[in-house]
Amino acid sequence: MAALNEMRHQVGLVLGAATASRQAAELQLAKLELEQLVVRAGIDRSTADEEVMARLGDPAMADVSTWLNTVRGQFYAEVATMPGQLRELVGKTAQGPAGRPPGEWLGRVGIGAAPAELWRIGSASVPGSDAFDVAVPLLDESHLAITSAPKTRASVDALIEGLLMRVLSSVEPGAVRVHLWDVGQLTAVLPNLYPLSRTSALTTYDPTRLTDLLDELAGHIRRIHATTMQAGYTSLRRMREILGKRGEPWRIAVLYGNGDTWSPEALRELKRVATGAHAAGISLIAVDLPTVLGGSVENIRLLDDRHAMTSMTGGDLVVELDQPMPAGQVSGAAAKIAEALIAKQGGPRAFADLLPTELGMAGSAHELRAPVGFYEGDPVEVVIGDASPHALIGGPSGSGKTNFLYALLGSLAARYPPNELALYLLDFKEGVSFAGLAPGRKDATWLPHARLIGVNVNTDREFGLALLRFLADELRRRSTAAKEHEVTNLAGLRQEDPDGHWPRIVAVVDEFQYLFAGRDSVTNQATALLEDIARRGRAQGIHLILASQDVAGIEAFWGKPAVFEQCTLRIAMPKARRVLAEANQAAVAAPRWHAVLNHDSGVTHGNQLAHVPDASAKDVFATLQRRLWDRYADEHQRPRLFDGAHSPVLEQVPAFNELTVRQRPVALLGQSIDVAEAACGVELSAAPGRNLAVLGSAAAEALSIMDAAARSLSRQYAKGEVEFLVTCLVDRCAPAVGRLVDGLTADGHQVHTLALDELGPRLTELAADPAGVPKVLLLYGVDAALPTLEAKKPGELKSGLDQLRMVLKQGPAKGVHTLGWWRSTARLKDTLGFAGTDDIGAWAALDVQGSELSSFAAGQVVHWSPRPGRALFFDRSTHSAPEVIIPFLRPDREQGS
Repeated sequence: MAALNEMRHQVGLVLGAATASRQAAELQLAKLELEQLVVRAGIDRSTADEEVMARLGDPAMADVSTWLNTVRGQFYAEVATMPGQLRELVGKTAQGPAGRPPGEWLGRVGIGAAPAELWRIGSASVPGSDAFDVAVPLLDESHLAITSAPKTRASVDALIEGLLMRVLSSVEPGAVRVHLWDVGQLTAVLPNLYPLSRTSALTTYDPTRLTDLLDELAGHIRRIHATTMQAGYTSLRRMREILGKRGEPWRIAVLYGNGDTWSPEALRELKRVATGAHAAGISLIAVDLPTVLGGSVENIRLLDDRHAMTSMTGGDLVVELDQPMPAGQVSGAAAKIAEALIAKQGGPRAFADLLPTELGMAGSAHELRAPVGFYEGDPVEVVIGDASPHALIGGPSGSGKTNFLYALLGSLAARYPPNELALYLLDFKEGVSFAGLAPGRKDATWLPHARLIGVNVNTDREFGLALLRFLADELRRRSTAAKEHEVTNLAGLRQEDPDGHWPRIVAVVDEFQYLFAGRDSVTNQATALLEDIARRGRAQGIHLILASQDVAGIEAFWGKPAVFEQCTLRIAMPKARRVLAEANQAAVAAPRWHAVLNHDSGVTHGNQLAHVPDASAKDVFATLQRRLWDRYADEHQRPRLFDGAHSPVLEQVPAFNELTVRQRPVALLGQSIDVAEAACGVELSAAPGRNLAVLGSAAAEALSIMDAAARSLSRQYAKGEVEFLVTCLVDRCAPAVGRLVDGLTADGHQVHTLALDELGPRLTELAADPAGVPKVLLLYGVDAALPTLEAKKPGELKSGLDQLRMVLKQGPAKGVHTLGWWRSTARLKDTLGFAGTDDIGAWAALDVQGSELSSFAAGQVVHWSPRPGRALFFDRSTHSAPEVIIPFLRPDREQGS
């Protein structure tokens, strides 16, 4: 019983304690509910609430009233100090123009201080206290979303204008760039800031070209993210903090949406831009946009033209916006900032500013790097190497393409000596863009880096093909050397073979589309060679720079993008089409004397705008060329100059001047269209068919070929050891032939001029005579002699034509070689008869269509259309296909003689 009584006592204590705890909890809950009622009603307004007063009358709730009164007193005590604390906060985070009245800074140019964290827009107050400053974050901190009220556009403009002027006046000129877009206005978007539009500090966009702005911002974000992340930084702001310098400007994009609905694609792109913008130093100020921006965003909602609510101050405080700044003062301040920016950039730059202080100090083992222009005072470089091996340059006539090429070549040549850089320059259009880089009559200097200069080659597509063949041969030579030294690129080859000569080669082909103008073998071979060089050239230091007025018309590359894919460096002159990526329209808006450089295959985010100084004016490039010539000319030969508008002179050709007496003489016919300055000729050996036929009615070219052949042969025989037999049956050519005869006689050789009636008997002698003194039979207008030679005299078994055929067939073995001019292929066939064409082992065709020449070219299809000053040459013993040659220019040649 005692134990049970003790248990009952303990249980009673527990139950009593539980009851007391429950009653205490219920009382605490009642107090909390009462506190909630008072807070909802407001401490000052709770006395008017009957329910609240009834509960406060309960003695158990007396401490609630006491506690709330204490809280009220503490709150108002703190509120009294809050404006001062806010003013102090704004003073620390919004120093200078960011927070001070405009009269203290408007019109002054920033000096490069770090941007503020907060930017003042107005003031607010709470009852019983002084007003305090209201500021919002911008730049690296946050975006701003502004919602207007009816008839508040002027207030919105003043708010944004004030923020922008505070920002622009706080930092050094050029550190912040502003982009303006308004869906409802073509112009007059924040017009007081327009003095900045003559610099890069302010850019406006057409209301229909929102995609241009979004693409540009997205491109900056991608490029800056790639740069900062590759360098190991999480954001542009972090990189600035660690490096202590500004590598990229901040950007503020102001977008006026005016409440209009956007397309889903534009909204998605805007959100993508907003999400990644802060890390790239980009802030958005969006006005009445129908979407919620990504990233950190502060909101400002206008109530009327003077008041607003902000997310910084909450929904219980009304912000009184600052008064608009005087329009004239804003415009004047913007003009001062623009002038300071122009002065900081150094104003217009000259070609001399592209050049280094010392010539030829750079090495090209890894890449070529040279500035070609300036942007905001900073040089903009072209980089040619493994990452961007080849370049594509485009621009319509008058856009500055030639000037850019001169700026590029001059900048490269000034930095790299000729043993580091070799230039091969070819201009297909009818001009002499590169002619000044070779020695001329007025200026004997040349560019020492140039190995080849080709001008006026618009009709000589074969010369472009010859250049590609040369580059392909050089590529094979370098590849073989790299394999021998077990390396994979030019840098490794130069390291393993320091004594070898391995400069980087840059081949510039202006108007290169002419190379692919026809649907023929030249186009097919050039396409294959160009694709191979573009694909494999980067590793061996061979680089292509292809320039054109219109890239769109190159049919040869339809379906063959290999070349363009390798041209990762794209340079677009103003108004250029299809040089950059399809959606990249930067060149359309590029001003004159500028170029858009892009090392990322033309995609928008790789754009770099550069002002290109005048490099093509009189004496500008020539001054640099003279300095380079004085420095390097003694160590390097003059470049090979190929001028398609001028025929070579025989006496000036090295191959002619090097001729000496030899056992197998060679008759030179013309200049080969090749990288090397070589002459084409026919070896007059004892082999069958060692005769030459000149075909066509073009008298001037025919005389040139016959003249060059005879004069070159004259130098290869000792005096008296050869006999020239000359017959001219074309009256108008008689003076030129007479001068040739006089020249051969002056050289000490036997020369016999045969009249038409003397030709047949002499052919009979030549056909019957045994081998004796070598003889060269020069026949001008053989077809004119055929009627006479065909006739047989009574008692003769063979006609003169039969004797001529015998001389052609058996003559070479006896030392008799025929060089004849037939004015048509049909008459040559009549001359040869049924014996075939083997007795004419070589021929040079002039104004003869290719379809007429197949039977003389071993049956192959001949692609040839007559061209003035050119001939098609084929030698059965050396050629697999005919080649185009340039007949030599006779010094005394007159038109048609």
